[in-house]
Amino acid sequence: MHGTALVVGASGIVGSATAALLVKEGWTVKGLARRPTQQPGVEPVIADLQDAEATATALAGLNPSAVFITTWLRQESEAENIRVNGAMIRNLLNGLRETATPARHVALVTGLKHYLGPFEAYGKGALPQTPFREEQGRLDVENFYYAQEDEVFAAAARDGFRWSVHRPHTVIGKAVGNAMNMGTTLAVYATLCREMGRPFRFPGSATQWDGLTDMTDAGMLAQHLLWATETPAAANQAFNIVNGDVFRWSWMWGQIAAWFGLDPAPFDGSVQPLEQQMAQDAPLWRAIAEREGLVEPDLNRLASPWHTDADLGRPIEVVTDMSKSRRMGFLAYQPSDDAFVALFERLRADKLIP
Repeated sequence: MHGTALVVGASGIVGSATAALLVKEGWTVKGLARRPTQQPGVEPVIADLQDAEATATALAGLNPSAVFITTWLRQESEAENIRVNGAMIRNLLNGLRETATPARHVALVTGLKHYLGPFEAYGKGALPQTPFREEQGRLDVENFYYAQEDEVFAAAARDGFRWSVHRPHTVIGKAVGNAMNMGTTLAVYATLCREMGRPFRFPGSATQWDGLTDMTDAGMLAQHLLWATETPAAANQAFNIVNGDVFRWSWMWGQIAAWFGLDPAPFDGSVQPLEQQMAQDAPLWRAIAEREGLVEPDLNRLASPWHTDADLGRPIEVVTDMSKSRRMGFLAYQPSDDAFVALFERLRADKLIP
């Protein structure tokens, strides 16, 4: 299945990786964002999904055969997350309804908060069973992922397109100005530690340090999105998507430290959040950027400490079952340490870290 693809959130970690893969595979790619970035082979579409009328105008005449939704806007509460992000999906799909040729497939990227709950209730209350499996139902809590899904389900029933939902764990990939970006956050943190001689200390919980976990490379997720779009058996299904390996942060922290020429600090079991450790580091990062000729001097556009703290501070071992996709034939595999190294090399090549 080739044709025209609309990547929604094309400037983000997942969207940019998805757009790049689609271009490589011969699709005509339109990249929708509020502030599109230059991407080879991608035609930018400027739209704010909170504005229904402007969204419909921007989508007029596009006629995508496949739509990849990889965006969300963080709000101050889960109620606002639901209101804003649900409306964005609704405005998008209502706008697409007006195109001459309806989309055949709509793929929505959510995540493991489907099983863990929203950030304000993250890992609290009754802890879910792991490894997470797709047949585990929704939690009895408000969750903007559920609101996004419901908008897709309702539009699919109305308009007749196929859908798929993709639930990655923490995504490893490159983007600037992204709300959830552990890989670049850790790269910036390591750079600051090296610059100042600070200990490179794991900021999270003993459970995360000692327990098993997994992650999702952005390129792996892009492959999964395309696979579901082109695989009839994957229609109208929700899937977990991770790299395929498992690791302990007690090991991975040493791998990351070694790449930056650091010795990992001993972990004493206490939580020391990056949001606190990096709270005063914006002027230091700007000075490093100016000295080294880096292209992004604004620390807040590179690092998202709050998100990294939420993941690394969880009180539960988080591993994800991939059997559903494997049984259907998706067999791709990506070692997570290689994904981190590839990201760090790219950040250095692109002058985002020294």
